[in-house]
Amino acid sequence: MKNKNNNKNIGHYFEGTDAQWYKGRELTNEEREVFKQRSVKSHQAKIKALNGEGITPIHPINSPKLNPEDLMPKLKPNHLKVLSLFSGGGGLDLGFDHAGFQHYQSYEIIRDAAVTIMQNRPQWNVFYGDDGNVKNKNWSFLKNQIDVIHGGPPCQPFSIAGHQNGGEDDRDLFPEFIRAILAIEPTAFVAENVKALRNKKFEGYLNQKIIAPLSQNYKILIFELSAASFGVPQKRDRIFIVGLKKDQVSKQFIIPKPTHNFAHLLPSKNNYNSKQLSLFDSFSSENQDHNLLKCMGVRQALGLPNIGYDALSPTIRSGLTGPRHTTSILSSSSAKKQWEQLEIWPNGVAKNRLNAHKFVAKNRHFRLSVQDCAIIQGFPESWLFNGAVYMILGQVGNSVPPPMAYHVAKALLQTLI
Repeated sequence: MKNKNNNKNIGHYFEGTDAQWYKGRELTNEEREVFKQRSVKSHQAKIKALNGEGITPIHPINSPKLNPEDLMPKLKPNHLKVLSLFSGGGGLDLGFDHAGFQHYQSYEIIRDAAVTIMQNRPQWNVFYGDDGNVKNKNWSFLKNQIDVIHGGPPCQPFSIAGHQNGGEDDRDLFPEFIRAILAIEPTAFVAENVKALRNKKFEGYLNQKIIAPLSQNYKILIFELSAASFGVPQKRDRIFIVGLKKDQVSKQFIIPKPTHNFAHLLPSKNNYNSKQLSLFDSFSSENQDHNLLKCMGVRQALGLPNIGYDALSPTIRSGLTGPRHTTSILSSSSAKKQWEQLEIWPNGVAKNRLNAHKFVAKNRHFRLSVQDCAIIQGFPESWLFNGAVYMILGQVGNSVPPPMAYHVAKALLQTLI
């Protein structure tokens, strides 16, 4: 279905999806019962809290200090047309938009994610459900009509958080991304994925299934970026694969240089999730360049009171099986134990800051809201998400941080103009 600037009957169902893409591991009956009882108690506590009968919170409603718009100042519009595949919640789309590229079409199979883009950019052409499914799509109608194709094919086949089945995983859609490039023949393309794609395990896949089919017509560059290097308060490392048409582009693509220093936010003995730093981490010019702006930690970015801890957030998890605990800014096993001792209710990320303030954790401390998670990922508050909380967290967690996408788009612009 195409966006016709009509947002009526916006739901949070999957339309035209292959259900196995979204299936988590099977739970035992005992696990199901534990989660069920915990969720029932959580729901009861939430109802009481929202009715003003909950625990009195320690902190006032937070007022974020980070505006991600400042990390990606809008460039003047250019003539380059962009096709977006696997658009999700719009991280790449928003980054390229701020860099001045002209949006042509977006394809996203999940309706909620597509509606997120539609309600923020009603003038854009967005396809979802069966129309947004890129599998076996005939792209001949777009041949030589597009300047740039960008997308982040599902990362689950390669992510260390999954089974890493690579090309054997039914969710591997890199072949569809490549097929679109070969059919449309854009001047350039940008693909984003988890850095595990460069692991030895996937060396054959990367070389044979991705690079080989494209290398005849495209100069290909693969590089890794950290979101924190561009002011996003999250240690999200991702790889980008950039291709430039050999017979159309003579300039060399210059990998974006960091705009922010995050050395002061690297783990230390004072942080719960501390670990030994490698020599590279300790002395990397990327982290130690004092001429760069300082990246905010999560506490500062979200405008939280001093709780004695501030660091970069780990990657936001978006597909947990079982109870959806409050998204934590801590990630190590010792830190998780600390949080488990606080008996945080399941389903803990709130729809908005007011609800987060009313329904605090049992220790009366801060609970994340959807807006807070979006800021941690680099989305401005003006970018509104559609769907139930768990659907929104999926959109946020699976997105490319827009400021990181913006700097890749900006570097590509300098190459193409």
